[in-house]
Amino acid sequence: MKQRRTTHPSSAHTGRRCISVLSAGLAAGLAIIHPLVSARGESAFPFGRELTAEVEPMPGTQRQPTFDIDEKGLADLDLWCANVKARLVVVADTITVLIGPKTERSCPPEQARADAEILAALAEATNWRLEDDVLVLTGGAVTLRFRLQTN
Repeated sequence: MKQRRTTHPSSAHTGRRCISVLSAGLAAGLAIIHPLVSARGESAFPFGRELTAEVEPMPGTQRQPTFDIDEKGLADLDLWCANVKARLVVVADTITVLIGPKTERSCPPEQARADAEILAALAEATNWRLEDDVLVLTGGAVTLRFRLQTN
């Protein structure tokens, strides 16, 4: 009886085939995601921008809270009484705002209370959208609106 030799692919060949399959899967995934991202066009989240809160002026101050967001989602909030570091995690139309360390200036109690309200609303926000040049954060008890700076 003649013995039949079977050949097994070498581990290098198997590794190349696995990489090829993974590469094809990644390319297919990107092909699906890319049109979704491109279709958003002007509705892309405003990373790398400075925004100003659309809020009523506080008595005794001209200060308006600002939100400076870098390209990686790290943000500096300059509120009435506090400067706050934050991290924004954005996936499609969802957002998570992780409030970080803050430094406080002395200010009247109503301004300190307004800072606390904005920080609470940011922490509760779950969704975002752009309405013209206004970033709208929703999902919590309060809807926040921040106007994109044009200067």
